[in-house]
This record gives sequence, C-alpha cells and structure tokens, in this order.
Amino acid sequence: MNIQIFGKPKCFETKKAERYFKERRVRFQAIDLSRHGMSRRELESVRASVGLDAMTDYDARGAELLRYLAYDADREEKLLENPEFIKTPIVRNGRAATVGYCPEVWKAWAADGG
Repeated sequence: MNIQIFGKPKCFETKKAERYFKERRVRFQAIDLSRHGMSRRELESVRASVGLDAMTDYDARGAELLRYLAYDADREEKLLENPEFIKTPIVRNGRAATVGYCPEVWKAWAADGG
C-alpha cells in the first residue's frame, strides 16, 4: 500500500486516520492541506474516486459561495485556491481514495494487498 493522508493539523478525523494506520504499522505520508494544499492532479484523482461533492466542505468558513457555482470546474478552482474548503481526511491508496474516517474501506485495501 502507498498511503497518503491529506489533512489539517487540528482535524480530529485526520488524527484518527493517522492513528488507524500507525496502530497497524502501515507506513503513510501525511500532507498538511493548510500548508501545502493539493495539486491539480491529486484533486482530479480524488474527484474521480469519490466525487467533487463528497470532498467539498460546505460548512467551512467562507465556503457558502461553493453552493452557488454552476460548474464543477469553477468549484475545483476554488478548492485549489482555498484548501480549507476540502473535507478531511482524504486518504489515498493509488487511485482509490476516501474522504472522512473509513476504516472498513482501509481494511479492504489491506486485504486486497494494497
């Protein structure tokens, strides 16, 4: 498995995801969305796996505008510009991805061999 965890430092769900993998001795790369954001290709990969709505945090401060953007491309641009509008944690395993705390999916990844 090649695990990446995109999260925010104060996000409880991100800490739970990191703990899940640490307890199982699965190596992962932790990426601070607040500092580094997400590249366009990473965003597109996650979007292909989970969908744009699933990864958009409409409850984030200032994210009200996202509800009214007509085109997905415009929403993607806003997510790239403002990573705080992205729900966390986003856990990637190659082309597969999850948003939020999803141990049942991660367990299946381990059972499939990554």
